[in-house]
Amino acid sequence: MAGIGGFQEQVRRLGELVSSFDQMPDCPQKTAGRELLQLLMEVHGQGLERILEILFESPETGNALIDALAKDEVAGSLLLLYSLHPDGLETRVHEAVDRLRPRLRKSVCSIELLGVDEGAVRVRLATTGHTCGSSSKELRSTVEEALYEAAPDLVSLEITGPDEPTSQGFVALSSLVDSAHAGQANGFAIHVGSAK
Repeated sequence: MAGIGGFQEQVRRLGELVSSFDQMPDCPQKTAGRELLQLLMEVHGQGLERILEILFESPETGNALIDALAKDEVAGSLLLLYSLHPDGLETRVHEAVDRLRPRLRKSVCSIELLGVDEGAVRVRLATTGHTCGSSSKELRSTVEEALYEAAPDLVSLEITGPDEPTSQGFVALSSLVDSAHAGQANGFAIHVGSAK
């Protein structure tokens, strides 16, 4: 972690870059850049506000307080974005699967975690009765949503079950940003559609 002097230097440099950016002539790239910067500020503002609320309201201290932050939807997402989440990918995937089981049971469906290997997650869905195409799609959508929410840093997700297996691909945010900043964002991923 950078010392206070290094942090202040980064803040100063950030101010210079924003000022330089503002002086650029108007163009679509400037509009997109401004929107990106505004969105980042809003995400960080909401995350920090939620963290302060949890700190203020929580009777917990130490590791219990860190766990409370990690379990919060907003604060936990910000921790994931900067690879500061206390739980590893495999732990988060296991917990997401455990949370899914009661929901899927209501749809006469079960889920089995087949493996987590270097960010590749494989699960199997099984139904005890016949499901129509839309039901199968809804079940898969429920599973995908829950796993991506818990582990946006997963590399791929393969779901096998009543229908043909599906595989979803992700591009890590770190591969989209300057390599000098990749280390800060290496835990976040963006869904880019089917890998098949």
